[in-house]
Amino acid sequence: MSPEKAAQKADAERAQAQAQAQQDGEGGEPGGSADHPGHSAHTGQPWWRVMCLTGLDYFSTLGYQPGIAALAAGLLSPIATIVLVLVTLLGALPVYRRVAKESPRGEGSIAMLERLLPFWKGKLFVLALLGFAATDFIITITLSAADASAHLVENPHLTSVLGGKQMVITLILVALLGAVFLKGFSEAIGLAVGLVGIYLALNVVVVAVGIWKIVQAPHVVTDWSNALTAEHGNIFVMIGVSLVVFPKLALGMSGFETGVAVMPHIKGDAGDTEASPVGRIRGTRKLLTTAAVIMSSFLIATSFICTLLIPAKEFETGGDANGRALAYLAHEYLGGTFGSVYDLSTIAILWFAGASAMAGMLNLLPRYLPRYGMAPHWARAVRPMVIVLTMIGFLITWLFDANVDAQGGAYATGVLVLISSAAIAVTIAAYKKRQRGWTIAFGIIAAVFLYTTVLNTMERPDGVKIGACFIAGIILVSLLSRLKRAFELRVTAVVLDETAERFIRDYAHRPLRLIANEPTKRDVAEYRDKIRQIRADNDIPGEDDLVFVEVTVDDASDFESELTVRGEVLHGRYRVLTLESSSIPNAIAALALTVRDRTGQRPHLYFEWTEGNPFAQFLRFFLFGQGEVAPVTREVLREAEPDRSRRPRVHVG
Repeated sequence: MSPEKAAQKADAERAQAQAQAQQDGEGGEPGGSADHPGHSAHTGQPWWRVMCLTGLDYFSTLGYQPGIAALAAGLLSPIATIVLVLVTLLGALPVYRRVAKESPRGEGSIAMLERLLPFWKGKLFVLALLGFAATDFIITITLSAADASAHLVENPHLTSVLGGKQMVITLILVALLGAVFLKGFSEAIGLAVGLVGIYLALNVVVVAVGIWKIVQAPHVVTDWSNALTAEHGNIFVMIGVSLVVFPKLALGMSGFETGVAVMPHIKGDAGDTEASPVGRIRGTRKLLTTAAVIMSSFLIATSFICTLLIPAKEFETGGDANGRALAYLAHEYLGGTFGSVYDLSTIAILWFAGASAMAGMLNLLPRYLPRYGMAPHWARAVRPMVIVLTMIGFLITWLFDANVDAQGGAYATGVLVLISSAAIAVTIAAYKKRQRGWTIAFGIIAAVFLYTTVLNTMERPDGVKIGACFIAGIILVSLLSRLKRAFELRVTAVVLDETAERFIRDYAHRPLRLIANEPTKRDVAEYRDKIRQIRADNDIPGEDDLVFVEVTVDDASDFESELTVRGEVLHGRYRVLTLESSSIPNAIAALALTVRDRTGQRPHLYFEWTEGNPFAQFLRFFLFGQGEVAPVTREVLREAEPDRSRRPRVHVG
């Protein structure tokens, strides 16, 4: 298949994939794909409505965060939560406001690092980050399902029927999520707004009642303060312990990466362009700031009322407040009816957060891996990916026994790694722009998050273990897939400049003979000696014209690229076509097929055998796009054009 036909086929496949994505709900976040959001800068949604998409993941953590904080920090929970809020507002928020500016199309920090760290080191780093992102998304699904089942099982009206069946209910919820995506799932911003609005309103009521109960019984504040002082001594010790405990509370910072991913849905200004979407960036920054302030307020208030009003033993495994602290208060102080409504709202937003995470996974992996040539063809389809992710969800649920507290460490690891990567990305971006103040500030923030990540990993290694399994699986499958697809044409389009067009046009009635040349000095002697050798090795008549082809490898880690061909005449007599590509054999094969389609003549390609071990030469081709060019070029041509009578001829001497 010629490069032009391959490009047409690729465009058709992309169009079909987009149509299927709209039908099946394949988009990156609820409501559509981040790459194809379905909203222009002028027809998107107001930022506050899009914020509710972030809220599905971010605000839903209120279902379990206060209980996890109380278990981790005990009486110190409110102080530790204040530390968490300060790190959120002074650390994570500035980082992601900068990420929004640097990646206004919703690519996020992973894409920033991909741009800032090119070649294989960047690709492998991105693959590692994808492993932790997968951990974040998968644990969001399993943790949310486990907490939703906890709200069902612990509901006073249902506990007698569902008691002891939390594992089964969690597996059913994960399976239901997978089944819905197999059928086709399309989340609507309107539904997200409704769910988040109701859930936050119910939490406002619970917090208000909790504060009122404390006002009515001020001795609980005195008792807590005395117990806290007796246990930790002074405020400096409390802050120190809070810094140590802080990593366990880090899942309260989830949602920032999602907040950037939903950028394409935000309505911009009338003058916005893709190159400068000023309105969209401003709206995203409002979204991030407002969501962080709302969540921070809830985190401080809920940790305070839960610590003061709920007995410590109720937070432990088997206790009535385990994984559902606010629901406990809702039933305790507002009655069974309100408590059941609160449970229903919590279950709905937790399940929807899992759906959002599933949609994020279906967008994230196909966004990167196929471009690296590191994804099998089935990974582009929604349904096989859903089945794989659902099975992984089953496995993790079983390994953690559907326990919310046990999964907190793994979730926090995924969140912290992504935030740390974002902090590193903006630090590098500020450094490259020579913004000394921002470089220092972001560097300090990155150091804080790296410290937190390491501390969380040392104390609770579950997240790293799961992340390592994802990373190993992604890299193994990716490399095997790239190896299998090594001989694909891998050129999306061929663009000829005016001189190259003229060279090819001259051969409309006779075959073009192309000499593959690895340029060194590019002097007269180099081209003269090369022509003599090729004529002697292949018995080419002296009257036949020869054109040189020289390929420069730019980034060998790229799998697909556009081929730009420039023509030039050197030393007044030698015609040379110069190309830049990620792979020499694939570029030469693509050029030969283009010549054939433009002229109707089968071109001849002339190579020399390369000295060295054939296996080592193949590894050079696989990793660096060079190596034994002649046989690989012939194999690429054989796969691209099955008809031997139309295939360009390859000669090796």
